[in-house]
Amino acid sequence: MARPSRLLVALAALLGAAGVTDAAIAAHVAGGDTLQRAAEILMVHGAALLGLAALVARAGERWTLAVAAGFLGAGAAVFGADVTLLTLQGHRLFPYAAPIGGSTMISSWLVVGLLALAGHLEPRARD
Repeated sequence: MARPSRLLVALAALLGAAGVTDAAIAAHVAGGDTLQRAAEILMVHGAALLGLAALVARAGERWTLAVAAGFLGAGAAVFGADVTLLTLQGHRLFPYAAPIGGSTMISSWLVVGLLALAGHLEPRARD
């Protein structure tokens, strides 16, 4: 089974690629301003996920931090996919996808902050 940090890096790469793709498309389509915002969310959260993946690896692959980071990436993916589909195809990924994705990102950031305060970013003590 792949280490959580590797999976997070793969998700970060997908978010970054989707963000760059959205930015390129935004330059050439009507409604590009909305798509550009989605591109920014995807690229910023992709970069943040790389940092969180490094913290997960440094902390000994702590599952608590990995899950919070995974939800952050999933929220960004759902949000970005919904805005992209709405802009380009005129339909949503599923009802309330963008607000669910956005709420997931907000909640995940708060959980990451709480985990930091609880010491989950530190390497595990060796037995």
